[in-house]
Amino acid sequence: MIRNVARCVPNSRKDTFVIFKKQQTAMRTISNFNITSNYSTKSNKNHRNASVYEVCKRLLSSEGEKPRRKLPQLMNFPEIVWPSLLKSMRNFILSTFIIKPYMDGDFSIPQFVKGSKKAVEVVSNKLSEGDLKSLEGLVTNDVIPDLQKSVSLMSLAEREQLAINIDDIYFSFPYQLGIIFDDSNNQKRFVEITMVYHSLKGLSMMRSRGEEPPLNMGMMPEYQGKISVCNYRFIREFTKGVESQWTVNLLNHFKPADYLD
Repeated sequence: MIRNVARCVPNSRKDTFVIFKKQQTAMRTISNFNITSNYSTKSNKNHRNASVYEVCKRLLSSEGEKPRRKLPQLMNFPEIVWPSLLKSMRNFILSTFIIKPYMDGDFSIPQFVKGSKKAVEVVSNKLSEGDLKSLEGLVTNDVIPDLQKSVSLMSLAEREQLAINIDDIYFSFPYQLGIIFDDSNNQKRFVEITMVYHSLKGLSMMRSRGEEPPLNMGMMPEYQGKISVCNYRFIREFTKGVESQWTVNLLNHFKPADYLD
């Protein structure tokens, strides 16, 4: 169904767009920083101030609800929210002067972005339903075990948050394009594209009523919990004589509101 959208993704393992040799190395992970505070034993003033601050914070909460649980990570993939000017320029050079003339004469970033949105809708809804068997052919085989493990640890409410409606996506862009040459295996060639999607749950229904969300909705509590960001990395083989389609080889969903104090 989404065959024209299943396999392209930039390589987040390296921060460069240039062509590079494929290596048998694990993807670089972002280390977690644990920030701790050292309180002086000479004075309990800091303790009292911190306690008062926390109590006030709870009392002044608009709804007095328990803190929202952070949406569990699907895969070990650094969260990407906004485009990079430098990477955008490199993406244009790669797509215009390498991919289109030498790999795929019909390649077009706007068309790829359009098709990739449908892929996100299908994959995210299958994840939400817990139907991972249906992901075969849409994601690479090595991805499925990781997704099975992550989804099994989620509550029903958390899984429901994974589902993305294509009409709820209000902003999307290719973050990074990458080309991989594997000289050790018959000159295999791959293209990877990392995509970022911003969605607002219920946006399509709002627009059907003739309403539009405010531009500053990210600052408004009534919208913050409905905003999701998805990072999907697509890959496709372009080795001469090989028929291939775009598939997802890395993905993650998160809510920016989970990172607010």
